[in-house]
Amino acid sequence: MTANSNADVPRRVLVTGATGYLGGRLAPRLLDAGYTVRVLARNPDKLDGVPWATDVEVARGDLGDRDSLKKAFADVDVVYYLVHSMGSGGHDDFAKTERESAQNVAAVAAEAGVSRIVYLGGLHPESGDLSEHLESRAEVGRILIESDVPTLVLQAGVVIGAGSASFEMIRHLTNRLPVMTTPRWVHNKIQPIAVRDILHYLIGAAEADLPESRTYDVGGPDVMEYGEMMNTYAEVAGLRKRRMLVLPVLTPRLAGHWIGLVTPIPRGLAMPLIESLQYDAVAHETDIDSIVDRPDGGSTPYRESVRLALRSIDFGEPESNWSQTVSAPSDPLPSDPDWAGEVVYTDVRSVYLGSGPEEISRRLRKAVETSGSKNWRIDSADASDNGDAEPDGSGVLRLRSTAALPGNAWMQYTVGSAGGGTRLEQRIDFFPRGLAGRAFWYGSLPARKVVAGRLLQGVVAEVDRA
Repeated sequence: MTANSNADVPRRVLVTGATGYLGGRLAPRLLDAGYTVRVLARNPDKLDGVPWATDVEVARGDLGDRDSLKKAFADVDVVYYLVHSMGSGGHDDFAKTERESAQNVAAVAAEAGVSRIVYLGGLHPESGDLSEHLESRAEVGRILIESDVPTLVLQAGVVIGAGSASFEMIRHLTNRLPVMTTPRWVHNKIQPIAVRDILHYLIGAAEADLPESRTYDVGGPDVMEYGEMMNTYAEVAGLRKRRMLVLPVLTPRLAGHWIGLVTPIPRGLAMPLIESLQYDAVAHETDIDSIVDRPDGGSTPYRESVRLALRSIDFGEPESNWSQTVSAPSDPLPSDPDWAGEVVYTDVRSVYLGSGPEEISRRLRKAVETSGSKNWRIDSADASDNGDAEPDGSGVLRLRSTAALPGNAWMQYTVGSAGGGTRLEQRIDFFPRGLAGRAFWYGSLPARKVVAGRLLQGVVAEVDRA
């Protein structure tokens, strides 16, 4: 089990890939666990504005440049290897680059006296040919295991959480296509894992007993067909069951082009993801349980993982912030790519009032309650939804739609100082559910402008009357 009681456990760690999906979520949790954290980034500017960046040491470096790694690896106990491209170039260039990066990390880590490398690879069949992407990840793991540095390789399948490329492909395909033409891999077996669980194992790997360098398979409690994963997503998201037409002639390359057309995921990323789905991704052993305790409450079921990944939609939080996501790894982060997350439609209008912001904030809740907003209720899920003024006089009130809509809608009123006056802003955020939600948003544009305008006028009238 994890050796948390050992006084000699390593406490200084280096995270490569800190600007990526898992690295950006792992670094702050390592800090919370008491580690001294250094992060490696080719472009440290990408960490500007990240609150935890001031609590870590940032080293500029590239896995392809050994000289840049030497300073970053100095005085480090554990190196987290979380960098792996998806193969945007030709096979030879891609495989060579990944191989050389792994060799550089292994050599510099040994020279620097690093006590352990933790690498995240992918679940794959134990024998047979693999896709370019899976074979490269497996080769990186082999290079590290055969190095002079003790290495623990975690092998995981589809990671479920907002921002994960694998999850975003499930999200976008299911949301956009009520009927899908799919390759035969839709019936392949997958063992998904919640992002919070893979982070748990990554943190535990730093101090776990490691008799020898080796791989450990990790996965969630559910083994499912890929098509089943999409339909379970649809059910959790409030969509109808998706119909799937299997086309044997639809090759991975054709499917990759198709996904690049119907989703915002770049084709260069979609292609290796699709190629990897040609194989079952199921754990072959559970040896990890002998060295790392299971997550509190056990591994997260797939259905719950999806629910957590969609919580920003349920709570009406289209713009997640870093302070929230440190405690909720399944939430989106501002550093996630543009194609991550679902579409949010926004309608914003504002007026300027004569009274001060503190007085208007004080009147706001009563004004909204009496303004005739029949299809909206004040959202009790947000503790700030009380209309009280902040120290600077600003205030926020958020409402949730009670109407039967093909999606979730929130309306937020914000009061703030503006040029010596007071600005009252009304913002409507709509999270569409499938194609029907998108059609509703655009089809209701004329009526929405009228209704939203009248609501704002009613609130203004009540504020002035209070």
